[in-house]
Amino acid sequence: MDHTAMRAFATVAREGSLSRAAQRLHLTQPALSLQLKALQARLGVRLFERTPRGMRLTPDGAALLPLADRVLAAQREFDGAAQRLRQQVRGELAIGTILDPEFTRLGAFLRELVETAPFLQTALRQGMSGEVLQRLDAGEHDVGFYLGDPDEDRGTAGRYRVRTLTPFTYRVLAPAGWGPQVQGRGWAELAALPWIETPPESAHHRLLRRTLQPLGLQVRRVALVDQEASMLDLVRSGVGLSLVRDAVAIREVQARGLVVADRVALGCVLSFVSLAERQGEPAIEAAWSALGRVWGGAEGGV
Repeated sequence: MDHTAMRAFATVAREGSLSRAAQRLHLTQPALSLQLKALQARLGVRLFERTPRGMRLTPDGAALLPLADRVLAAQREFDGAAQRLRQQVRGELAIGTILDPEFTRLGAFLRELVETAPFLQTALRQGMSGEVLQRLDAGEHDVGFYLGDPDEDRGTAGRYRVRTLTPFTYRVLAPAGWGPQVQGRGWAELAALPWIETPPESAHHRLLRRTLQPLGLQVRRVALVDQEASMLDLVRSGVGLSLVRDAVAIREVQARGLVVADRVALGCVLSFVSLAERQGEPAIEAAWSALGRVWGGAEGGV
């Protein structure tokens, strides 16, 4: 069935006038009359009769009008569904993740992303902050989490689109029984103790270097690890010191009797980043929108 002719039928029925219906449909009256005649010929029934007051539905026309309305409504629904599908974000989104998913609210972020962009496929890759930036630069990641301000750390003002999610503090965590060695001690005394270090790509390494280099200090490394779980296990085993987030430090003190150095602390922030030059890409914008709904507030704020 020609939906144009059916729309003409329904419009004339509603308006009761060829001239008003033609005006609403942006047609001439002769063109509208031809559509109605063609429709009546195809159906084999008479739809209207002319009266001094205009066009009046015949009994057959009145019986068919509700069906025509349903067909036209279904057509509008079909067109709307097709338009929504055209507007859906598609493709793949590579996400660089760090630390534990609870801290980054990764589960809530992905749930929002799946609900609002169901045709977008995500790929997650766990790593350290520096690795996230390296993969963003190489085009291997589209977005990612980072500890710190990447432009400040790299000296690349404006290269990255950054949102600060939450500030936190790193503390120096020591094995149980090391209280006398770390309590009341500054960086010079602590650096001389055994340390479990992390690779240059990590926030731990970056923060320690920034703090100790101006003092002419470096830690005494006894082990190098790239996983937080391994680092904590070594501290628990009495191997040496390490930086840990304040929430983790409190948990370890309460659960295992580990010791926190009380005179030093390093501030840091959790950030969400992507390349500034890729702003506006649909998949990346979908990720930023989902992140905003999880973390709240305006972009660039805490």
